[in-house]
Amino acid sequence: MAAAGLRGVLWQRAAARLQAARAAAAAPPGARAASQVTQDMLPGPYPRTPEERAAAAKKYNMRVEDYEPYPDDGFGYGDYPKLPDKSHHERDPWYQWDQPDMRHNWGEPMHWDFDMYIRNRVDTSPTAVPWHIMRRHFLIFVGTMLVMFVIGGMYPSYMPVGPKQYPFNDLYLERGGDPNKEPPVVTHYEI
Repeated sequence: MAAAGLRGVLWQRAAARLQAARAAAAAPPGARAASQVTQDMLPGPYPRTPEERAAAAKKYNMRVEDYEPYPDDGFGYGDYPKLPDKSHHERDPWYQWDQPDMRHNWGEPMHWDFDMYIRNRVDTSPTAVPWHIMRRHFLIFVGTMLVMFVIGGMYPSYMPVGPKQYPFNDLYLERGGDPNKEPPVVTHYEI
């Protein structure tokens, strides 16, 4: 009983020491984690004037001619640039990217839905064969297979099968033949 009470007191002391250590090591209340987006990287208000557009283009390291913000439709994109919907597959694989796995350079704006266009997701690069030809080939293949299934159902085809052959005169004794009589000769072939 006394050992259990001593363990309870020791546990409370250890918990109080751990709580004090955590409070001493905690960051000050206004500090943010280093992984968060900084304030200057967050989208600002939607640019209404040409001067605001130029300032937003400079903020995102873009030329004014190339900068086009998302429409101000209430989704909260603000002044973030509307980049083309192209996957990372379309970017040059031999270029010396700052972040090669994402094919992205430092300071370059990322697509708002960049997680949809990374290399293990959607591939928007042009295909070698046009889609209408691929669709036509697929439909021809499926149609041909359906016709073959219908014809196979109407006219079934089986492998030719002869009667089952057994040794010892078709198992004469094993099937209840009389051991005192001579078994009939069974021939499974013609010459």
